[in-house]
Amino acid sequence: MFDFILFINRFLMFIALFVFLWIPLKQSLHMFQQNRYELRRYGPWLKDRLKFDLKRELRWAMIVVMYVLISLASYFIPVLGSTLWLVFTLILAYFAIQSDKQQKFIKELHYTSRVKRQMVVMFVLIGLIILGLYQLQWFLISLLTPIMVLLVWLMIYVMAILTLPFETLVKHYYIHKAKQALDAHPRLIKIGITGSYGKTSSKNILNEILSEKYYVLSTPASFNTPMGLTITIREQLKAIHQVFIAEMGADKVGEINFLSKFIRPHYAIVTAIGPQHLNTFKTLENIQREKMRLIENLPVNGVGVINYDYATIRDYRVKNNCKIVTYALDHEADFNAVNIKYSQEGSTFDVVCLEGTYAFETRLLGKHNIGNILAGIALGRQLGLDWVNLQKAVMGVNYVEHRLQLKKINGFNYIDNAFNSNPEGAKMSLEVMKMMPNHRYIITPGMIDLGHEQDAYNKAFGQQMLACVDTVILVGKKQTQAIYEGLVESGFDLKEVLIVNTVKEAFAFIEANASRDDMILLENDLPDAFNR
Repeated sequence: MFDFILFINRFLMFIALFVFLWIPLKQSLHMFQQNRYELRRYGPWLKDRLKFDLKRELRWAMIVVMYVLISLASYFIPVLGSTLWLVFTLILAYFAIQSDKQQKFIKELHYTSRVKRQMVVMFVLIGLIILGLYQLQWFLISLLTPIMVLLVWLMIYVMAILTLPFETLVKHYYIHKAKQALDAHPRLIKIGITGSYGKTSSKNILNEILSEKYYVLSTPASFNTPMGLTITIREQLKAIHQVFIAEMGADKVGEINFLSKFIRPHYAIVTAIGPQHLNTFKTLENIQREKMRLIENLPVNGVGVINYDYATIRDYRVKNNCKIVTYALDHEADFNAVNIKYSQEGSTFDVVCLEGTYAFETRLLGKHNIGNILAGIALGRQLGLDWVNLQKAVMGVNYVEHRLQLKKINGFNYIDNAFNSNPEGAKMSLEVMKMMPNHRYIITPGMIDLGHEQDAYNKAFGQQMLACVDTVILVGKKQTQAIYEGLVESGFDLKEVLIVNTVKEAFAFIEANASRDDMILLENDLPDAFNR
């Protein structure tokens, strides 16, 4: 009888372990996806997450103690111990599943074909480990069960290495097909846009400006990777398109060089070069050289439009004899924006160039948005748009989602700058807030991906808030520690500083304390992998 129960328990062990490990399996794949399927990003993230956390460690200590007790029971009475193991393991799995259901992720796990392939490999690896456990005594199975959770997170490394050759083949196949699609449109005007920040905004603005004259296709959202560009070309490029605008992103050396040779644009814009992705670029000089490769890879009869407000661009010696057109707000250039004014309706400014001075209006806010518009105007002139059409186009430019976007949320006035904040953009958003009437709030979790300079930039961000906002709501105590230090050093009234754990708590505070005439700035919205 006991032997039969032990046999059944052995069989049920497979099911129980798969159920028990489902949530860590799903969460590990989710975080691997948020880290762009790259071990060089996933590794540091996992190392940071494994740092000591008292609440978590106490919870796991209790679980380990329970499995040790079950192991003792299994050693002396295998039937009792194995039954207790099944019950306890399934109870833990149930609570893990319920907890996961209640979590609201900023970016959900997308079950792409790639994730599904990864999931199959992970299931096979877990199955092999369970098969190995099956050969052991029950007391050893009980002792090793808690370790299985950590093993799943580490198993991502094995899965990534095993799937890399196939994923590389898939990537190169689809890129080759995309190149063939581009070659089938020899008269297509191709434009590349890159920069440390401002790429997506500039792309969207340029799309609307050039649409006054051309039939334009631009990469959607932040589809700025090789596969993002490939998907856009293969699924959306039609014979009717006259212009293709390709946003090109990079967080390591070699990526812009690859993308520019892939797309082979005739026109290019470099929006900014600054401290972004320092974790992977390592130095600002690496960023500078990589971003400017877009200009250097243009044909000799091509046109490069570059932002002269950045010394990293202005002082760079371009290794190409193509035409260079400069634009700036605070430095002498071919195209300048002056007399910039903000209001709750938007911005007004004048464009000054060799052709004269021209007045513009836009619903967008912020100097960087004016700069992005100026880049579009400069390139628009190279492609034959007249000033009347440029003024009309700029007046009609829509907000770029989550980039200094004026909006109403539950009747309150928000400036939504939630997408990937950076030091320059954060400073500019504060300049906009400084000109706003009534009480001014900011909700922020700070900035990430700034390497060893991250704390310094966040601290400076906190210092810059003085006189620009009246109440600061920091999301995540650990993540925003440097901002808080900056607030203290600047002399900001700490009674007007609130630290919360989630954006939801911040919204609740606004609804309980702000008036309908106040202005609230949302500065950055970190992915789930980085909220602390």
